[in-house]
Amino acid sequence: MPINLSKTKLKPGPADWQRRWYEIIFEADTPAGKAFDVALLLVILSSVAAVMLESLDPERLDRIHPQLSSWLYGFEWAVTVLFTLEYVARSACVANPSRYVGSFFGVVDLLAVLPTYLSLSPFFQGTQALATIRTLRLLRVFRIFKMGEHVAESNSLLAALRRTWPKITVFLSVIFCAIVILGTVMYLVERNEDSGFDNIPVSIYWAIVTMTTVGYGSIEPTSVLGQTLASIIMLFGYAIIIVPTGIFGAEVLSQGGQTSTSRTCPSCGHQGHEPAAKFCNRCGQAL
Repeated sequence: MPINLSKTKLKPGPADWQRRWYEIIFEADTPAGKAFDVALLLVILSSVAAVMLESLDPERLDRIHPQLSSWLYGFEWAVTVLFTLEYVARSACVANPSRYVGSFFGVVDLLAVLPTYLSLSPFFQGTQALATIRTLRLLRVFRIFKMGEHVAESNSLLAALRRTWPKITVFLSVIFCAIVILGTVMYLVERNEDSGFDNIPVSIYWAIVTMTTVGYGSIEPTSVLGQTLASIIMLFGYAIIIVPTGIFGAEVLSQGGQTSTSRTCPSCGHQGHEPAAKFCNRCGQAL
């Protein structure tokens, strides 16, 4: 049956400016793309350092330089505006912006600018300190400097985490139930003693820090039965550390030998494709 081309709607391809921006922003193979990424890394490091300095006591900053606090504040906003424009540019030059926005780096890029904007609200004052989330953007260094082996290993770890997450979730659910029960039992055992177990929430908090082997020591059992139960919880805490580690480690070993490249999908921004891959293994876009 002949096809009526006049009624066939072809999906328009990316414009020239989109392809050019994509090569610069997402690809590190060209000199312009590598220069953009290296400059971006330097800005990220500078902004994180500025956030750390801004958290110092104002009097201490004044002793370094009277205008240092104002300079840091202005630099933080300049970087935030720059990252906002970059986020918009990344969304505009990909074929499917929603896939980029929902990807790992898309979420990280958004979180890199949100704390500064939220700090303008009286309900979120001080949230600009969370701008240190930008350090996650430094993970792109493996792609920029052609550390393909590191990219492959990071993809392997992420894949292993996705595969083992259901098992780990079940394990954590069991641990949560055990902590609630043990904390309640300790409350019943120690509530008549002068040991700080005044209520069940406090007892559960004690069970968490004891089972995780943190042991702050703010409260402790005083009765023989309570100390015996605490000893069992401590030993149990050492044992449970092995379980999630073994689950995750076995999955990582099962994925050994897999190779991938640093090529980025032009549609969803996914990385870590096999060397011979012609299509994205997430959205099917031609590479």
